[in-house]
Amino acid sequence: MALTNNKNVLAWVDEMVALTKPDQVVWIDGSKEQLDALTEEVTSLPEGNRDKMYKLNPDKLPGCLYHRTLPNDVARVEDRTFICTKNKEDAGPTNNWMDPEEMKAKLTPLYDGVMKGRTMYVIPYSMGPIGSPLAKVGVELTDSIYVVLNMNIMTRMGADAFKNLGDVSDDFVRGLHSKADVDPENRYIVQFPEENTIWSINSAYGGNVLLGKKCFALRIASFQGKNEGWMAEHMLILGVQKPNGETVYITAAFPSACGKTNLAMLIPPEGYQKDGYKVFTVGDDIAWMKPGKDGRLYAINPENGFFGVAPGTNEKSNPNALACTRKNAIFTNVALNNEDNTVWWEKLDKNPPVDATEWKGAKVNGPEFIAEGNTLAHPNSRFTAPAENCPCISPEFNNPEGVPISAIIFGGRRASTTPLVYQSFDWTHGTYIGSAVSSETTAAATGAVGVLRHDPMAMKPFIGYNVGDYWAHWLEMGEKLGDKAPKIFNVNWFKQDEEGNFLWPGFGDNMRVLDWIIKRCEGKVDAVETAIGYLPKKEDLNLTGIEDEVTPAVLDKLLAVDTDLWKKEIAEMRRYYQDDIAAKGGKVPAELMAELDKIEARLNK
Repeated sequence: MALTNNKNVLAWVDEMVALTKPDQVVWIDGSKEQLDALTEEVTSLPEGNRDKMYKLNPDKLPGCLYHRTLPNDVARVEDRTFICTKNKEDAGPTNNWMDPEEMKAKLTPLYDGVMKGRTMYVIPYSMGPIGSPLAKVGVELTDSIYVVLNMNIMTRMGADAFKNLGDVSDDFVRGLHSKADVDPENRYIVQFPEENTIWSINSAYGGNVLLGKKCFALRIASFQGKNEGWMAEHMLILGVQKPNGETVYITAAFPSACGKTNLAMLIPPEGYQKDGYKVFTVGDDIAWMKPGKDGRLYAINPENGFFGVAPGTNEKSNPNALACTRKNAIFTNVALNNEDNTVWWEKLDKNPPVDATEWKGAKVNGPEFIAEGNTLAHPNSRFTAPAENCPCISPEFNNPEGVPISAIIFGGRRASTTPLVYQSFDWTHGTYIGSAVSSETTAAATGAVGVLRHDPMAMKPFIGYNVGDYWAHWLEMGEKLGDKAPKIFNVNWFKQDEEGNFLWPGFGDNMRVLDWIIKRCEGKVDAVETAIGYLPKKEDLNLTGIEDEVTPAVLDKLLAVDTDLWKKEIAEMRRYYQDDIAAKGGKVPAELMAELDKIEARLNK
């Protein structure tokens, strides 16, 4: 039975039912009874059924489930991800494009009758707290119980989501997903931003099929934000509570492998804890930001859970993330420890299970299997965990108004050029810094060391329209916010010495940099003006307890601005703007080109 009287929703569902021809249609109301029944159904499937999920140890991992995907379906597929706008230039150089009608003509035959013999599940969900002025409604149609159970964790799913929509609004995102045959040759993840529509077919992997996540919350939402005067960004949101009880909120954007989740769930060093500092997580991945009634920028986390990479997550690297996985979580493509029906992945601990099932389903001796050069868990194996499980979840997590943002941080993985932290001169310069976000490749990753991978605002795979227009929107938001705009900073935890050792201890000690950033936002410390921005005075960085690691000589290296390296950086950014963006149909705002000129002039002084 339909859960809404909204004619736009009902008409679209009917249209998609007619196309996909499911045997039955089930509306997901979000009730415990319904979800329990679906869990029983999917865990009762026979061995060998690729949709099967498994219940894990009810004492050690209560309410947790396990699933594995096919080996050809384990990650987001950028080459199969499309932005389909009427005009090619509106998609820009960072996206794959196809004409919307051409794409629909290609995909419609794949969807025709694809759900015969299957059930279609109609999932209403809210991105953001229900009732929030920043929230948006989506409806995902899927033939996968796995998707239903994951969407229940990642979004506010169920009948209540329709409260935000009402009976007449057409402002909802239409998502159609079918796992079909999980055929990689016919796998497509397609966004039609002008139609608020997402089509995904032939995948069962989370990032391609949980359509509320990157597809809606970034690609579609970034386009909506441009048109409606707000921002959808690939950013964590954290709150730092000071000893006086006041909390300052920060968002931060990093490319992958730069410690984003670790920062979002940071545990302050012992000295800070003793002084009464606390860090709260509002979000680990996505921020929706909108000017509030007082003119400041407010952010919500549109998600309701964490979709984290399992390998590398442990008690030392991120105890809070690990704690999130202890109940009501779903694990995908990790290994099973058959001895006690729990899960294992690389770097969880040093004791791989002897009686193990590796991620593809083969029973193996774990230590022997690893010794032969294999991994028990897939490197991109995942956990989906409810945000409410997080020990440091913010008390403001469900605040419909969001939290006021004082600072925006950008960062990448740079061995030499970029100092530990610096502040932009103003919003326009900060937008330039965001556009210049990049990480250097490592030998392990590519065979070529130090090759720059540009990832503007850490959004390259997720900007739902032309990257040049996206930068222009950033500049417009700065104008709108005026003197109430957050301050913009850049951090680099990964600067190295001549031997390739990291100079900064990282992890919890990153709190020391956040402390300086907050003091800058509050006007409590001065700074050193350099060609690239404002750097900390050495005495203003609290290094108590790490003096042996970060000696005065090390600090000099961490804060050094090497003019020659920076001139090369500016030359590379000119090349990037010209060759990678402008020459391929991206419109680089004149203001960003002017920032390059200004930095270069300051370096030449």
